[in-house]
Amino acid sequence: MDIKPVILVVDDQPQNIELILAHLVNENYEIITASNGEEALKLLSENVIDLILLDVMMPDMDGFEVTRKIRQDERNRLLPIILVTALHEIENRVRGIEAGCDDFISKPFEKTLLLARVRSLLKVKDYNDLVEKYKMELVSKVAEKTVELKQAYVNIKLASLETIQKLSNASEHRDEYTGTHIKRMSRYSEAVARRMGLDKDTVEEILYASSMHDLGKIGMPDSILMKTTKLEPDEWEIMKSHSAIGAAMLEGSDSDVIKMGRSIAQNHHEKWDGSGYPSSLKGNEIPIAGRIAAIADVFDALTSIRPYKKPFSLEKAFEIIREGKGNHFDPDVVDAFFDVQDEIIDIKSKFSSSDIVT
Repeated sequence: MDIKPVILVVDDQPQNIELILAHLVNENYEIITASNGEEALKLLSENVIDLILLDVMMPDMDGFEVTRKIRQDERNRLLPIILVTALHEIENRVRGIEAGCDDFISKPFEKTLLLARVRSLLKVKDYNDLVEKYKMELVSKVAEKTVELKQAYVNIKLASLETIQKLSNASEHRDEYTGTHIKRMSRYSEAVARRMGLDKDTVEEILYASSMHDLGKIGMPDSILMKTTKLEPDEWEIMKSHSAIGAAMLEGSDSDVIKMGRSIAQNHHEKWDGSGYPSSLKGNEIPIAGRIAAIADVFDALTSIRPYKKPFSLEKAFEIIREGKGNHFDPDVVDAFFDVQDEIIDIKSKFSSSDIVT
């Protein structure tokens, strides 16, 4: 018999809990509830919880503080936490990310959106549990099975990279137009990095790390991320903050891939001439992985449909990339990009979707 995922719903307003329960009633979940932070922490210590839906605005201990306390326990460092909030300011989303939450859902919310967020993070939890299981098995076998250590490490690495891919996809779940953007963009980056002569390990790291370039868009309000017209200046400033948010989310890891992912998230909108953001870096001040990810991201954006534009043809997209040589893009990266132009086209074709002009 399948074990039902256990979801802890925390809110000081009974009607809010009742609404969430009504949305989840037909799902195969076990639901437990708490009316305040202290009660939630007690239930967490007594039960195996798979996901927490946590209200932000509660008396005595708000959702930010509860999240911080949960993350202080090493056993709960990967436990998915969704903050349920009526606060829409970017500062509050940054506070939530800094506290350790995984996602947000804004009040009032739709049932389909709630279910999508819950299902997505429960899948991530499954992958994290699998990785932790592999790690525990490895520790118990190392002493007596040293010959198997290398293969076990490979299995853990593959599981970890798959988890990274799933986490990267979290930003895409909010945007119906970019279903295969990550796959294309990361493979474009890999092809260019290989052509530039980077070592094999660095090329592999760029492949996986570049998939995290837009992770910070999780912190963007839907009203901005999904807007179909040009952003207002204040909205654009909020949108630009996704680079810093993504970097903050990836801060502090010992993993080389995560470290590179942080660098790419921070720097993929910097420009060779210094006119980019968030730090106005210029030339070789921009890390090479950020320079490579920049051209891959722009090319895929040019050839993809977005809420605010139609896709460009391949010919027009290549022309724009050429025009960006020496101002937007590192000239050496542009040269490498066109050296592998046939591979770029093959990747676009292999991971195509209906939003691509051929």
